[in-house]
Amino acid sequence: MAIKDLSTVHHMVSDMFQWPKTADEWKQYELSKEQLEFFRANGFISGIPMLDAQQLDKIRAELTAIADPKHPGHELFYEFHSNESADPNTILFHALGAWRITEGLHDVLWNPRFLMAASQLLGDSPVRFWHDQLFWKPAKQGGVVAWHQDYSYWTRTKPVAHITCWCALDDSTIENGCLQYIPGSHRWGLLPKPVIAGDLQGIRNDLTADQQKQFDHPQFAEVKAGEAIFHHSLTLHGSGTNTSPRPRRAFVINAFADGVVSDSNDELLTGVPAVRRGEKMEGRFFPLLYPKSFNV
Repeated sequence: MAIKDLSTVHHMVSDMFQWPKTADEWKQYELSKEQLEFFRANGFISGIPMLDAQQLDKIRAELTAIADPKHPGHELFYEFHSNESADPNTILFHALGAWRITEGLHDVLWNPRFLMAASQLLGDSPVRFWHDQLFWKPAKQGGVVAWHQDYSYWTRTKPVAHITCWCALDDSTIENGCLQYIPGSHRWGLLPKPVIAGDLQGIRNDLTADQQKQFDHPQFAEVKAGEAIFHHSLTLHGSGTNTSPRPRRAFVINAFADGVVSDSNDELLTGVPAVRRGEKMEGRFFPLLYPKSFNV
């Protein structure tokens, strides 16, 4: 049974979020001056409320459904990596493209909490969608994500004007492999691209002596289910093994400031038509989420 490809719909398709109608309604979602200053200094900010209990339940249910390779929307993923375990506690899962498949994972792109924060962190810019991700670390298993900078995988677009929103679907703790950051590393410039799955510490040998001193003191970003972490695309981050008896699930929204262009003539995402080098990133697969005119 085929399902509708929601990449053709550039607005909410459910009532999961209430769209603000006035500037005052938008203002309630603004990050504080202190939060913005922390982000500028450290390259990340955590603990941002993103989903309530009902919204969490909906997204978790959708994730469980589409983690099944037999789901009718499976062919709409850009990437899909899974151990295909029948036991939900032992699924190791990473995928891109869920926004095309289910209503909730589509509509999180238009969550006003996400859009306001993303715009502020991009310098009060209009926000354009890049791509999404899903992560499911099984209980008592691996799932190490090596230290890396997101932009090292996104150099096919420029300039560096990207933001990542990582939203927890379970409490994310040191025990279950929460994200960890090197504060201030977004000012180091672009580092060599590491092997993403493997040695967590692999990138250390590519750092200067001063950088290594900072690298040896990471900051763990523990968050509650429904809370998000935003980070700069050059901020060095990674995550460890899930040693807990429970899975650790999350979705990610990657976005950039309107005006970013392609720096490649190859396809930017699997199955998505190429955007010619130098041309603006826009169109069906890269919708403008927050034009700024919505809040007046």
